This record gives sequence, C-alpha cells and structure tokens, in this order.
Amino acid sequence: MKNLKPIVALMLFVTSMVFSQTFKVTAGVDFMDIRTSITPVTAITDDPTDDPTDGPIDVTARAHASKSGSTINNASSSAIKVTTNETGFYLGLALSDLNVFGDFYLQPEVRFVGVKDFNQIQVPVLLSYGITEKFHAFAGPNFAFLLDAGDALESFNFALDFGLSYDVSEKISIDARYDWGQTNLLDGGDSNNYLKINNIQFGLAYHFGK
Repeated sequence: MKNLKPIVALMLFVTSMVFSQTFKVTAGVDFMDIRTSITPVTAITDDPTDDPTDGPIDVTARAHASKSGSTINNASSSAIKVTTNETGFYLGLALSDLNVFGDFYLQPEVRFVGVKDFNQIQVPVLLSYGITEKFHAFAGPNFAFLLDAGDALESFNFALDFGLSYDVSEKISIDARYDWGQTNLLDGGDSNNYLKINNIQFGLAYHFGK
C-alpha cells in the first residue's frame, strides 16, 4: 500500500506527457542531508544488560550515527542530534513551456532519487520565472514518496523546492536546486524526536519537442 501512491503519481504524470508538446529529461547528482533528533527514554528494568534507551527512535538515530559523515551533539534538552550526509543520483521527466502568464511557466516533474536507504519518487510542481532569456528561477512544493520506508518511518515527505536553471543551448540546460524537507518522517515523532531529509541536486536537462 505504501508503494501505491508513487506508482499512481507516476502513471498520471506519464499520461499528461502524452498530450504535452514539450518535455525534458533530467539527470544528475543528489546530496542528501539527513537530520535526526531523539530524546533517550529512561525506564526501570530488572535486566542489567538491557539498554533502556534502545527504543525505535534511538535505534534509528544510532544507525545513522554509524554512517560516514555523521556527527552527534548533545543538546541542553538531552536530545541527541545526528546529521548524516549521503550521495546518490536522480533521473526524471518534466513538462516545460506551460505558460501561466507573462514570463511565468508551470513546470510539473517526476523524479526518481536513488540514495541509500532513502530511495524515493519526487513530484515537484514548480513555478518558473524567466529572469533573462537563458536564466530562470523556480520554486514550488515537492510531494515525495519513500519507497523503502519500513515500519519506523512515514512514506510521504512534503518539501519546498528552490532553484535556478541556465540554458546552455536550445536543447540543454543546467539545473541546481535545494529541496527543503518539511515532514517529520519518524512514525509517532514530535518536535524533539524527528527525522527530516533535505536534498541539494545538480544536473542537466535535455529538451524534447518544439
């Protein structure tokens, strides 16, 4: 059931592309920033070998802390904050030249992001503005679906995207964006116990159509 939503989103997007005159294929590198905060839970136990802090949230944080690039900081609230950086890739399709008004264009996309333990399908719906003939800025919501979330994480991730693109030629453009995750992906998490992911993406786009 968790994988049904991204499949439906992908099917709807591909169907819309059939009726579109222009689209582009995108590909590039994804730098993922995974931020976890957990508050250790203390409990009374008769077994001295038990670690009372090994709840589901603690296990998640410790798993990320063991990865390369992780840092752990103890906050004054006793929360343990973990930051992990992972590198992956993305492949996508986007509709283009959907004029809204003036120099503003609607740019719906679908992207597969391949990052270890956090593979996802992203569906950004962006509003692009032509700063110059070749230079464009864009922003909008991003609806992402984790493909391998498991039982401890939520599968849906809402984010906000901001980026710039530059047309190298009529067919090729360079794309850079920041994907700012807003959803607490920890199942049952709160303001002190959370897992959020952000992405920085750099890549190329090849334009098809008119």
